[in-house]
Amino acid sequence: MKRRHALGLITASAAGLLTGCASVAPAGRADQGPPFRTTSDAAASQLMLMGNDPVAYFTQNDAVPGNPAIQADHLGVTWRFASEANKAAFLREPTKYMPQFGGYCSNGINYAVPWGAGGGPNTWRIYRGKPYVFGGQSSRDQFEMETELNLQRAHHYWDSEIVGSNPLWVRTKRLVLRVPHYKSDAALQAEWEAKRAAGTLPVMPGGVQVVPAAP
Repeated sequence: MKRRHALGLITASAAGLLTGCASVAPAGRADQGPPFRTTSDAAASQLMLMGNDPVAYFTQNDAVPGNPAIQADHLGVTWRFASEANKAAFLREPTKYMPQFGGYCSNGINYAVPWGAGGGPNTWRIYRGKPYVFGGQSSRDQFEMETELNLQRAHHYWDSEIVGSNPLWVRTKRLVLRVPHYKSDAALQAEWEAKRAAGTLPVMPGGVQVVPAAP
């Protein structure tokens, strides 16, 4: 009964949520957004990567907070940088540095739930030349138990359900109508702990942040 009631609420609110859902902003690569996951502070209302410098992941192998005095608007959102040189590098080639899936948690997109932001310490990874962010370290750990499969699923749901839609509507729907491969956080964490104990995690704790471009 509770499930039926929740579905009714989703249906009743769909028209309002979908009004104006298609983005009119120009896009980066199809897997980079819009939509975008942003946060806000005193210097920016639509801030990407929680204010971390998108170039520093590549040049410093670290999550480096940007300087509010050094930022640029691109595709309707604000990107912040630790230096003018990094800002210039980004503006020359933004698609190189923009995160996949609009800066949403990649593990959330794997479940068709566009929600968490990431990009701080232990919540990012450059994998085969592309930056990904996660809503928390455990989300990254769980995603990396089967990176290739989870990327395949994430791209499917990003393309088929999230791009051109209202992320809030998609999230609300998929928190009720779970994807077929859904596992609870507790189940995923237990699986990760078992693999860690056995030494079979593809990326063991303490592994490098940047995974080589080649398999």
